[in-house]
Amino acid sequence: MSEHTRNQGKDDCCEKTHLNSQYSPGYYWLGNNTLKVPLVLHKENRQRLVSQILSKHKDQVKENSFILLEGGKSVMQYDTDHEPLFKQERYFFWTFGSDIPDCFGIVGLDEQATSILCIPKLPAEYATWMGEIRSKEYYKSIFLVDQVLYVEEMMDYLKSKNASTIYTILGTNTDSGSTFVEPQYPGLRETFNVNNTLLFPEIAECRVIKSPKEVEVIRYCVDASVSAHKHIMRKVKVGMKEYQCESEFLHHAYNEWGCRNVGYTCICAANKNSAVLHYGHAGEPNSATISENGFCLFDMGAEYHSYTADITCSFPATGKFSPEQRVVYQAVLDASVAVMEAMRPGVCWVDMHKLAERCILVALSKAGILVGDIQDLVANKIGSVFFPHGLGHFLGLDTHDVGGYLGDCQPKVHSLRTTRTLKAGMVITSEPGCYFINHLLTQALANPETAKFFNVTELDKYRNIGGVRIEDDILVTETGCDNLSKNLPRTIDEIEAFMLK
Repeated sequence: MSEHTRNQGKDDCCEKTHLNSQYSPGYYWLGNNTLKVPLVLHKENRQRLVSQILSKHKDQVKENSFILLEGGKSVMQYDTDHEPLFKQERYFFWTFGSDIPDCFGIVGLDEQATSILCIPKLPAEYATWMGEIRSKEYYKSIFLVDQVLYVEEMMDYLKSKNASTIYTILGTNTDSGSTFVEPQYPGLRETFNVNNTLLFPEIAECRVIKSPKEVEVIRYCVDASVSAHKHIMRKVKVGMKEYQCESEFLHHAYNEWGCRNVGYTCICAANKNSAVLHYGHAGEPNSATISENGFCLFDMGAEYHSYTADITCSFPATGKFSPEQRVVYQAVLDASVAVMEAMRPGVCWVDMHKLAERCILVALSKAGILVGDIQDLVANKIGSVFFPHGLGHFLGLDTHDVGGYLGDCQPKVHSLRTTRTLKAGMVITSEPGCYFINHLLTQALANPETAKFFNVTELDKYRNIGGVRIEDDILVTETGCDNLSKNLPRTIDEIEAFMLK
């Protein structure tokens, strides 16, 4: 979507208000050519959630029942008075679209999906240090809720409505293994009947299936990330530091697209570092110098209105593939293309992972790196030596978005982040990869049962490449899929031609 068309039909957005704020009634917008996000997106999310609960649990949900969510809390860094940049808790943001810390939110389980945003009552000195203290009516007009209360008024509101049951979130994130913490408020459980089992699977499943307005925001994040990745491909050169490439991405995404944050720590891996799956962390901070024969694996995704992209580009620093780099890159590209051609509603994600793995094994066998029957390679898990992570994950407000092991999921397989059957409206990454990870290769070669499948002489020619990953962000449609990141140069010829300019 071009900058000239992305904001068509949004003439009700008060552009004058946005000269001094990211908000106007019903809109989030950072001006210039950035995306105008209609905050009715979150009102529709609330309506979807309530409708789903009432249709599935009508006999269980009593009259005067409410959902209660707690937003993220403002915290200081360790023992200092430094407050890190706040990021809202994602279930709360999905429901209300508010990035204000220390809030609660109430949604009535009624046909209207009545909504109440509960904000902290700020001290007068807040205006000195942090900015203007806004009124309840201001926030009501911005976030399109039915009422705004101070947090201190929340309990009295619920009592006045004779609340019969309060539904809260309690569940485990299948990526992190962490348990979601229920809302904590003095007297809540002593005063009301609290149900913490019904809400989690329902709200998580709502987040799995994206609305058209959510897809629009994700598409914008992807467009910003594609633009920033292409910018780096034109700027990169031998002798640069990895962190300089990270800096180029961050600046381009923010300066040109208004994306202040990224969805995850940038992975700017060159040389052998491209075989480190989650490189770029504090212990390995994108600090290497890109070498003459260096292969770059850059995994970065821009964030806007709390939604994120997640894209990986792999290419030689010189812009010209060596024969060995061609073999490995084409193997991964073949897997990527095969998966996207097969993706559609009703397809099991486990089968997509197996398809990608098989494509990579076939290519490595043709190159003489592996020997033996493909079925034997699969049976002996040779694929996981070169492709040790899952094919992809859901994408949305979180990089590894929720719901991977809900619905019709199969038991967890290897490192797959979901085993579900694809449905229209899902947004999922496809990220096949092929890596030469020394400790995995050493283990495989030390085991007689697996060593027999390797041609060590040929393998040694490739061990210094590092790794290749091609990651795209895919919307599952009614008839197939839409590659949201399709404007990236992906074939070897496309990459070499693009980097030559």
